[in-house]
Amino acid sequence: MATKPAPDPADPVRFDDILSRLRALVERLESGNLALEDSLRYFEEGMALCRQGASVLDKAEKRVEVLLAGAGDSATTAPLDEPQGDQDDQDNKEGR
Repeated sequence: MATKPAPDPADPVRFDDILSRLRALVERLESGNLALEDSLRYFEEGMALCRQGASVLDKAEKRVEVLLAGAGDSATTAPLDEPQGDQDDQDNKEGR
């Protein structure tokens, strides 16, 4: 039976793994069946995971910006999704 090799600490953590762990922590915290000490420990772990996830996202964003910068003048960045209400408000201000 093949065993899964231990993750190398030098390897970056996957964002999906961070998100899965955060979801599990939230479920435990929302259950309300924890001692105060356990709740604080899970909260601390969750905050550390949030910082780690933000770091992973920042690095990904920088990689995308570098790739787009290498694409020449034709590449631009823009938000993926703009909330519909904000666009309607902008159109009304501009008299559309």
